[in-house]
Order: sequence, then structure tokens, then C-alpha cells
Amino acid sequence: MPLDAQHSRSMSRSAMKAEMLDAETELALARAWRDRRDEEALHRLITAYMRLAISMASKFRRYGAPMNDLIQEAGLGLMKAADKFDPDRGVRFSTYAVWWIKASIQDYVMRNWSMVRTGSTSSQKSLFFNMKRVQARLEREAMASGDTLDGHQLREMIAQEVGVPLRDVEMMEGRLSGGDFSLNATQSTEEEGREWIDALEDEGARGDEIVERDHDRRALRDWLGAALTHLSPRERFIVRERKLIETPRTLESLGEELNLSKERVRQIEAAAFQKMRRYLEKHAGEVQTLLA
Repeated sequence: MPLDAQHSRSMSRSAMKAEMLDAETELALARAWRDRRDEEALHRLITAYMRLAISMASKFRRYGAPMNDLIQEAGLGLMKAADKFDPDRGVRFSTYAVWWIKASIQDYVMRNWSMVRTGSTSSQKSLFFNMKRVQARLEREAMASGDTLDGHQLREMIAQEVGVPLRDVEMMEGRLSGGDFSLNATQSTEEEGREWIDALEDEGARGDEIVERDHDRRALRDWLGAALTHLSPRERFIVRERKLIETPRTLESLGEELNLSKERVRQIEAAAFQKMRRYLEKHAGEVQTLLA
């Protein structure tokens, strides 16, 4: 017998031996935990209802998850229920805990069903756990009445039955139609066959794009360098410090270094840009040739 099965059977037997709580005892334990954070009271409450958690976990075994993991998730849901339970609402703890246990197990199953996230909204959860059942019932009813349903009609009826958009049904049908497979698996039965990952498009730049980009960058550097040679030394200094270094300097700091006002530095900068623009417009043909 697998270790997983042995362990789950052992947990089930232990849970079945736990005490059965009457309403008054349950209420006292819940209040002791809520008001005094009495861990002994919490332990008794959790232990008494662990059989409920295990029973609910067993209903999800058909999704392929290990029973031990399902029981663990059910236990976590039970503990969340105990932490949030208000004993003064007049509801039995078991009634309240069912929702938390089920939600915890469903979240676990959906997280582990596929590497691709299956869904997390209430409508997607409803589809995931009810779609096959609803589909089977609709197909049985159609067969009994002599009707024939095509795929689109069936999906529309499922969407109406579950109360979700048609696109959600189509998405979930695709997710549930097959499991994950490795991108390193070969596309054929041959050992040296190409792997699926080799068929994915490389999102990086192609070789010709890299060459073209590097060529343009060199051409633009030459173009800018030629325009800068037609500036005075002071103009080149201001343009370089304002635009061509990693951390541009302020007009004020340049003015202090050159013993000029901030406004004067701005005027020199603007005049330098005008000179560069005129040079580039005048030599537009040479620039085009440079970039060709």
C-alpha cells in the first residue's frame, strides 16, 4: 500500500475516534478561543471536526491530488473557519466551517491542476468544478429527448446553466481538455527529434535587426560629432554637460563654473542648438548617405 494511502487512512482512523461535541460544548470552546485565544479549546474544536474536513477532502480525489495534501488543505480551511467564527451568531460551527474547508481545497486543486493559472474568480471556480457534471447532464437530457447538440450549442447551454459568459466556458474547456507537457519533449518518437521549445519564436532581435541598429547608432554618433565640430569650445562644453552626460548639469551650476548668469548659459545653449540644426539641414544629403 502506498505511504500516502497509509497515512491518510491513519489520519481518518484518528479523526473518527475524536469526541463528538454537543452545541453547548462547541459554543464554549469557540468563545474561549475568540475571547481568550485558548489554544487548548482551539485544539479540541479542530480535532472534533477534522472528520468533517477529511470527508470533504475525499470528494476531491478525482482531481488527481494526493489525499494527504487534500487533507492538509482541508485542515487549513478548518483552522481559518475557527479563527473567523463568531459563536454569537447562532450558527453551528460545522455549518460555518464547510464553506472555508471547501474553498481551501478548491483553491489548492486549481493551483495544482496546471502550471498555467486556471482561474480564481467565483465564476471560473464554478466552471472548473461543475462544468463536466453539467455537460454530462445536458447531454443525457438531449439524448433522452432525441435532440443532437453541437459543440457551440452545448457550450451556450453550459454558460446559461452555470451563469457565466460563453467565453469563460470556451476558455475552461480548453484548459480542461489536456494536461501540461514539457517543452523539452521531442516532436517525434525519434530520440534526435526536435524539441517543442525549438519551435517557439525568439522574441529577441534578429541578427539583421542588430546589425542595422548598430549601423544606425554609429552613423548617428558620426552625424552628431560632425555638428559639434562647428560649435565654439564654450558651446560644445555647455551642450555636452547639458545633454551628453549621464547626469546632466543645471544651468545654475554651469553659470557658476563659467562665471555667467543662468540666463546667459541658457541663451548660449539655445544658440548652439540652432547652429547644429542649421548644419544638419544644410548637409541633409550627406546625412542620408551616412545612414544608408
